[in-house]
Amino acid sequence: MTLQQLKYIVTVAEIGNITEAAERLYISQPSLTRAIHLIEKEMQLIIFLRSNRGVTVTREGEEFLAYARQLLEQAELMEEKFRGVSNRSPRFSVSCQHYSFAVNAFVDLVKKYDYNKYDFILRETQTHEIIDDVGSGKSEIGILYLSEHNEEVIQKMLKKNDLVFQELFTARPHVFLYRNHPLAQKQLIRLEELEPYPYLSFEQGEFNSFYYSEEVLGTFDRPKNIKVRDRATLFNLVIGLNGYTVSSGVLDEELNGENIIARPLDVRERMRIGTITRKNAIRSRYGETYMKALEKWTGKA
Repeated sequence: MTLQQLKYIVTVAEIGNITEAAERLYISQPSLTRAIHLIEKEMQLIIFLRSNRGVTVTREGEEFLAYARQLLEQAELMEEKFRGVSNRSPRFSVSCQHYSFAVNAFVDLVKKYDYNKYDFILRETQTHEIIDDVGSGKSEIGILYLSEHNEEVIQKMLKKNDLVFQELFTARPHVFLYRNHPLAQKQLIRLEELEPYPYLSFEQGEFNSFYYSEEVLGTFDRPKNIKVRDRATLFNLVIGLNGYTVSSGVLDEELNGENIIARPLDVRERMRIGTITRKNAIRSRYGETYMKALEKWTGKA
């Protein structure tokens, strides 16, 4: 097995099509197919499943790819250190729940590595997809929260995917409101005061149980519920409908606008917000930079 073969495997996984990957790698399709077969035979596993639509990565293949990406990253670091050259565009991916500090940290990362070419990904997505992304190696880092209500289930999922949780900070749940909302002047808001207003939350697809909810207190029964997929829609509805959502209380005016405010919620629950990574994984330089940026921004929490 060579680094060149690993590069072939990673490229095919990223594109999802052997023909297109061969074109990008400037080799023939039969040569690329043969290289994949040789690695699968050597490693005694099936990395890709072929179909008319292209290729999909197997579960074993996802684990193999996670290690392949780490090896390629380390090889590049060695080349830069001892030869002073870099032949590879920076690549980094993070999957997270909808937190402004995660975006701010990502901005810091991109600014630091503002090369002529890079391929960075920030996925604000559903909770189970965050776990899947990190478990499969699609993302190096994930960001989510644990509470007394979801921790047992989420920790089981993390263990199943060979992932570990590292806490960044503990937050008191806050209500996010329009600054002209009838409750905006209150310094502490009680759950019963929120009943007349629409509750906005992020949709979790087929995993819409409260264990995967991005908002704490998912078990609380609310008469008016609206689920959305993205942050901009949620905040537009917070303003347009006098709705509300419940999150960490960390807001950024530049990202979320000056019309959204946070007020503490009168509950005893707490949110342990942190990162998830593969167990014993070697962190890339981009991962290290992103973690330091997270610590900087969450230090303001």
